[in-house]
Amino acid sequence: MAFSAKTSQVAPSPDLLDPQFPSTYKSKKQSVSYNLRTRQFSLKKTHEIYVVSSSSIDTHNPNSDLQQLCLHGNLEKALKFLDSMQELQISVEEDTYIALLRLCEWKRAQEEGARVYSSVLSSMTQLSIRLGNALLSMFVRFGNLVEAWYVFGRMGERNLFSWNVLLGGYAKAGFFDEALNLYHRMLWVGIMPDVYTFPCVLRTCGAVPDLARGREIHVHVIRFGFESDIDVLNALITMYVKCGDVNNARLVFDTMPRRDRISWNAMISGYFENGECREGFKLFLRMRQFSVNPDLITMTSLISACELTGDERLGREIHGYVMRTGFADDVSVYNSLIQMYSSVGHLEEAEKVFSRMECKDVVSWTAMVSGYYNNAHPDKAVKTYKTMEVQGIIPDEITIASVLSACSCLGHLDMGIKLHELANRTGLISYVIVGNTLIDMYSKCKRIDKALEVFYGIRDKNVISWTSIILGLRINNRCFEALIFFRQMKLLVKPNSVTLVSVLSASARIGVLMCGKEIHAHALRTGVAFDGFLPNALLDMYVRCGRMGPAWNQFYSSEKSVAAWNILLTGYAQRRQGELAVELFHRMIDSEVNPDEITFIALLCACSRSGMVTEGLKYFNCMKHKYSITPNLKHYACVVDLLGRAGKLDDAYEFIQKMPVNPDPAIWGALLNACRIHRRVELGELAAQHIFERDENGVGYYLLLCDLYADSGRWDEVANVRQMMRDRGLTVDPGCSWIEVKGKVHAFLSNDNFHPQLKEINAVLEGFYSKMKAVGLRGAESSSMDEVEASKSDIFCGHSERRAIAFGLINTAPGTPIWVTKNLYMCQNCHNTVKFISSTVRREISVRDAEEFHHFKEGICSCGDEGYWGKPDM
Repeated sequence: MAFSAKTSQVAPSPDLLDPQFPSTYKSKKQSVSYNLRTRQFSLKKTHEIYVVSSSSIDTHNPNSDLQQLCLHGNLEKALKFLDSMQELQISVEEDTYIALLRLCEWKRAQEEGARVYSSVLSSMTQLSIRLGNALLSMFVRFGNLVEAWYVFGRMGERNLFSWNVLLGGYAKAGFFDEALNLYHRMLWVGIMPDVYTFPCVLRTCGAVPDLARGREIHVHVIRFGFESDIDVLNALITMYVKCGDVNNARLVFDTMPRRDRISWNAMISGYFENGECREGFKLFLRMRQFSVNPDLITMTSLISACELTGDERLGREIHGYVMRTGFADDVSVYNSLIQMYSSVGHLEEAEKVFSRMECKDVVSWTAMVSGYYNNAHPDKAVKTYKTMEVQGIIPDEITIASVLSACSCLGHLDMGIKLHELANRTGLISYVIVGNTLIDMYSKCKRIDKALEVFYGIRDKNVISWTSIILGLRINNRCFEALIFFRQMKLLVKPNSVTLVSVLSASARIGVLMCGKEIHAHALRTGVAFDGFLPNALLDMYVRCGRMGPAWNQFYSSEKSVAAWNILLTGYAQRRQGELAVELFHRMIDSEVNPDEITFIALLCACSRSGMVTEGLKYFNCMKHKYSITPNLKHYACVVDLLGRAGKLDDAYEFIQKMPVNPDPAIWGALLNACRIHRRVELGELAAQHIFERDENGVGYYLLLCDLYADSGRWDEVANVRQMMRDRGLTVDPGCSWIEVKGKVHAFLSNDNFHPQLKEINAVLEGFYSKMKAVGLRGAESSSMDEVEASKSDIFCGHSERRAIAFGLINTAPGTPIWVTKNLYMCQNCHNTVKFISSTVRREISVRDAEEFHHFKEGICSCGDEGYWGKPDM
């Protein structure tokens, strides 16, 4: 089909000439359009300014007109023009498609690019190199690697540009193995790499990191003759430092025939990244000797190195150098200085730098927020964020994560919920770091249901996601679920040492030894058994599970830090083995390990539970004078407990009155507990009054008061306290006991009637109750107790341990020890029942309740019948 039209071309007037591009002219208020139906050109008024090449106008060719629209950047009109050409079945030339594709790529117009691609597929049976490369470039820019690979496969021929574009797309998207495999396929088909190929492939090797492949690419660099190209050599340096081979990076650097600033920056930052900060600073001095001027990248690297080394003096010198050399006007340098000063604990200097900034960006504000949080000032972090909001700065994912962490410390659930809503509105919830910090915040604010909701909403869960939810479940006393999540995690993500510490804490909480041993074996197999806090977490697990033999083996197999000694001391305190605790303390001192605050808390607790009043007071008095440790509120609470348990209630009250600090609810709670043990109602009521003035929501204190009244027979007062709890919305966790049988953990809740072996369990217990009645003993079965006695026992117990013990008797071999863990205190009726069971079946039974270990053997308990309920009546 032929087209013809008569038009007049007007030469550009002098005022429209572009001095930078003399071969072009600008059309201010008119443009030529071609109507394919009427076959006429028309002049249209427009407010757009186009740059049109005067030598390329061809009004006799619609393809040329469409290309001109693309040159002008008018994508919408170009697409309408394309639709009209296809409607009239006018052939679209390859150059036209290429112009359209490049315009779509430039404008990041994905939907429009897909329309052009569809048109290409419908009209082209095979893709030429030029058209295929245009499509490849567009799809890679859009991040659509699926379509890019499809285009690559349809191309009849490919050149080096084709391979480079696709290879770069894979590398940028993080598909490093695929990128390296594509490089090797490129070599296999005989395509020689160039100066664009090698930097991309080398960056990929550094990102993996894969030193072996990186060295292989280095050989290729030499083989293909690029050993003198500065860009390739800079990429080699970066690859080696990313792979941790600083020596080879320096070898490449030293043998370079020519270096630019990028070369120096790559090598200097490489030293810093690999912890060789001294060498990095030496190289910087050498850089100045060669009269190579540093740039912003150099300065930010130097400041970050001061942050890594924690050298505040050197940081100040770099700060002065920055000010003298004129880099202080750049916001990125200011941000690095804020982070550096915050990291070394000099918040005042960070605040000065921040206040001097004329233009602050979101990174500046985030640096201050995270600086406050990391230096234990979460309140200031929240305040800074609120100021940032007022000034209209839009937060990014790091800001949200930092403020959420501060909210976790402060327990600011309301603000955390608002940040969650903001993250949802702005799309920042898609960042895994935001999801992880939300899990942590909700868990610490006792909203584990919301934490689980966030966890399930994270698409790409990483090891931190799993660790956060496992720890959250542990914090919220859902340890059984934490173990289930850990087993699911191992199928999907490799746990790290922090994960194992969290799950060991859950195992220790419910006393599941076999699960703890399984984690220990996993840590040994994966080589992390001695990383970070894991050795002490393993020690704590064995101690809490009552296995002191394996605990000592673990103690001797790792570094004996003060934390390890403290764990053993706490274990002896829980077992009322005060003499062994004192002996261990002296062994610790002889080993030249300095005690800390926690050491004396454990030691005082051991003395308190063993009735060693004189020894306990001696250690309290020598804390400050001999070991330079100032007593805190927890130490004072231990002394009150020490005096109170021994019956010296007036001395305990006098001690509180003379304290140099204001007593907190825990100190009055220790006195209330002592009053409960010795049935001093009036003094107990006084202690409770002080407690509730400061803490109205402490469920444990209400229960202590209930038990004080119950032991004294004042059931009307018990009813009043319970009504007060209901009015304030306070609930008590249901009694739960755990027992591990044949590697599986079984949980028993109070009043749970759905266990598959419930009939057998009840039959076993009824048999014991009958035998107890026959010998004149009263057990813990509710059928044998009146309503008042049942109510008294249920306050702290729930009796779930009886079912767990019966289950263990049914499902284990005769003579096998039984280990039970429960979340509440063991009542006296249950204690007497388990004593009888241990003597009848001749088995050792261990019950670890919320207070201590009870080890029953032949009808005798290790606590000397002085459990939670206190000393037996004389």
